[in-house]
Amino acid sequence: MTRATPVRRVRRSRRGPRLRRPAWTATLTWKAAVFITVMCCALAALLGALVHVSVTRQTVDQAREKALSKLEDVTEAYEAGEPTGRFGAVDPQGLPSELRALALRGQRGTVVSDVDGRPTMWAAGPADGRALAVRIDYTLSAQTIMGLDRAIVGSSALAIGATLLAGAFSVTRVTRRLHLTAQVARRISAGDLDARVNDPRTKDPSRCEDEVATVSGALDTMASTLQGKLLSEQRFTADVAHELRTPLTGLSAAAELLPPGRPSELVQDRVRRMRALTEDLLEISRLDAGRETVDLDIHELAPLTERVVRMACSTGSETDLLVVRGTSVETDKRRLERVLGNLITNAHKHGARPVVVSVDGPVVSVRDHGAGYPEYLLEHGPQRFRTESGGKGHGLGLTIAVGQAAVIGADLEFANVPGGGALARLTLPEYVHLADCPDAGPPAEPGTVVAPGTDMEHTESADKRT
Repeated sequence: MTRATPVRRVRRSRRGPRLRRPAWTATLTWKAAVFITVMCCALAALLGALVHVSVTRQTVDQAREKALSKLEDVTEAYEAGEPTGRFGAVDPQGLPSELRALALRGQRGTVVSDVDGRPTMWAAGPADGRALAVRIDYTLSAQTIMGLDRAIVGSSALAIGATLLAGAFSVTRVTRRLHLTAQVARRISAGDLDARVNDPRTKDPSRCEDEVATVSGALDTMASTLQGKLLSEQRFTADVAHELRTPLTGLSAAAELLPPGRPSELVQDRVRRMRALTEDLLEISRLDAGRETVDLDIHELAPLTERVVRMACSTGSETDLLVVRGTSVETDKRRLERVLGNLITNAHKHGARPVVVSVDGPVVSVRDHGAGYPEYLLEHGPQRFRTESGGKGHGLGLTIAVGQAAVIGADLEFANVPGGGALARLTLPEYVHLADCPDAGPPAEPGTVVAPGTDMEHTESADKRT
């Protein structure tokens, strides 16, 4: 029974593509710097405005009192018929109109205006239906206010800079510790279970722990617990495999003594499978323990791959070999054969024919035409004792292939081909100087196809293959 796949309708936005901000704007240091700058600017603006208003009001009040006092003296002189002085006059030129109108209404007032480009404080009052006014120089007061404003701006900028530097220093110390914790977490996820943060605040009980120290301590505790569990599992797997080896050896010898027949064949087949499973478990335990050593040498990749393919064909697994470009690689021959053999065996066991092994420079690809790899394998890699192909296999072949590829410094990738089938791509370290390797055989010609059961000399061109 097939299940219909629901169709999800996607609405297309009429807006254009959103501009992506630079990555550094998402960092904690940048956000803290912006926050500190904004808060300092807001605080400086508030305090500066308060100081400016207070000082300006005080300065204007002093100038106003001085102007009104002088206006009273001029008014008394005017009423006594005496001269009003240099800065006192009736309806003087340059008197602001609003102040003149106020004096004509019988009231007194003051106002600041420019006279010949100089700030001037005017004071005016009524005098026989006209405006009697005096003026005093307001330049010094205006300069005092301007100097105060410059001092406020300069001190605010200096305070913002100093606060920003201090805040950046403090935040950088925190972010540096966070980056160290993240690096240790990545090392642990990559397999380095000995990595620890070792924050000094978690080692000294007398020191108070902050949030970063708490996270670092939790990560170290988790890594220690995980390492202990993995070591226990590795020891258990190795002990079980070692314990099974001895009885399986005796059981294999006893199975050889059984009389020929179907029961004897079944027993021998099960014993062989048990021995293969035991050897795989031992190999996995050695890979997990990291005790494997490599024997690197220069090898021609095409003949070595052909040898593995011939061994697979001898067991009934018909495999095609396509050599696009041959080259020399620096690798461990035995481990490389183990990786390629496991990939070919997995393709035949869980895929479908034809199985094609391609050699293109330092890259070896193994492709089958089956249903492809399951989703969990593409996302998380091979997992031991997990398979989705009807229960055949234990999921150890690809696990060993990944482990051995890592030991020899190769990169093993798994993918599904759009046209159908699974594809495993192994990329090896290429040896460039072919002339330095006199024992290496001649490289294979590009476009060479080796059919199963044929020699390298009897090949046909790839462009004739359909």
